[in-house]
Amino acid sequence: MKLDETILPLLYMLAAIGFILAIKWLNSPATARRGVIVGEIGMLLAVVGTLLRFEVVQYQWILVAFVLGTAVGIPIAYIMPMTAVPQRTAFSHACGALASALIGTAEYYKGINQGPALTSVEMTALIIETLLGFLTFTASMMAFGKLQEVLPQRPITYKGQNFVNLGVFAAAAGIGLALIISPERTVLFPVFTVLALTFGVLLIIPIGGADMPTVIALLNSYAGLSASAMGFVLNNKLLIVAGALDGSSGFILSIIMCRAMNRSFSNVLFGAFGQLQTTVASSEARPYRSASAEEAAQILDSARNVVVIPGYGMAVAQAQHKLREMFDVLTKRGVSVEFAIHPVAGRMPGHMNVLLAEADVPYDKLREMDDINPEMANVDVALIIGANDVVNPVAETDPKSPIAGMPIIQAYKARTVMVIKRSMNPGFAGIDNDLYYMPNTLMLFGDAKAFVSSLVKELSAIARAA
Repeated sequence: MKLDETILPLLYMLAAIGFILAIKWLNSPATARRGVIVGEIGMLLAVVGTLLRFEVVQYQWILVAFVLGTAVGIPIAYIMPMTAVPQRTAFSHACGALASALIGTAEYYKGINQGPALTSVEMTALIIETLLGFLTFTASMMAFGKLQEVLPQRPITYKGQNFVNLGVFAAAAGIGLALIISPERTVLFPVFTVLALTFGVLLIIPIGGADMPTVIALLNSYAGLSASAMGFVLNNKLLIVAGALDGSSGFILSIIMCRAMNRSFSNVLFGAFGQLQTTVASSEARPYRSASAEEAAQILDSARNVVVIPGYGMAVAQAQHKLREMFDVLTKRGVSVEFAIHPVAGRMPGHMNVLLAEADVPYDKLREMDDINPEMANVDVALIIGANDVVNPVAETDPKSPIAGMPIIQAYKARTVMVIKRSMNPGFAGIDNDLYYMPNTLMLFGDAKAFVSSLVKELSAIARAA
């Protein structure tokens, strides 16, 4: 009996168990580290098992790829700041999807030129694999460009966009069906590839930066489904299991993100959501109150409880470490400090959680939106740092608003609301925030990191004088 027929199934089974346990343990901060370690061990077993397959006859190029991947991966892990994790995630999706699509392409031409001929079931899986792989590659690269701000973050729309998108996708699907029926029509495959790549671009351009959490989750699902389909083509059971886990978890997460933004899932699938509003209310004609760091520090010091609501502005300013310093100072002064996390704050699912964890903010101080909202009326100070649309009251008060019905953190109910923001400009939804003009709101203008640093300095001075 061959080596790969005895050891390989055992390694694959252990790897699959590792992947399942990793997802389970990542559900809780208490077991998350264990989940990461088990997932890494599972991936190592999967790689070792794959290298033992009888199809692998030469290891030279594999060794070259291993060295190159290590040379790229290690610097990324150490050099890339946590604020750039969404970009790295999008780029990872792109690389994985491209690898899946290229393997499918190689298998197609191998079956045509060398045999054995692919069955209709294998061709169906191959078409699904390459379609999802190629469109996920370009879509992920577009998402990377928007997140990195090398492409416009605002939605790019035009008349009849959905019809064009659906037309391109239908054409790709139609050609894919023709290839399933007649695989020998090789001239169609390059056309199919170009259409799939084009659809990936068209899928992302109408999506604004504020909607990236949903997009990241959706692309994760696409990449996983592509890998699962590749497992059917290569007769690799572990790929089927791992891809299905990735695809289903990404799918579920994208649904959660849609609910958090009050969007239908079909709206995400067909793009053209997160439209930029053409009418933005003028903020100059409405009165608002502002305060200095000294005044804000005195209010914070006299509070019994403070809820901090972080947003993408905190990530851009990299203010999470200063925020931890403020947390320590207030806690020592007997002030209860908690953090309210909106499901879609930031540019990827859990973005705020990751940044605050990097700054060693205690995880039990992070509260979900649904948990904190019933308590907001009893909060002395709600401190908003770089968040806009996720705290905008018009989502509850104006049925004609573009964000009407979107669940928000109800910061407006707090006794005092303080907003750290560079200017009065609206958020990505392109609409004015009524919260900024409420009588209990104070605007704290400036860079988030610099202003929080000033707050820490003033709070420390108050503590020394006490």
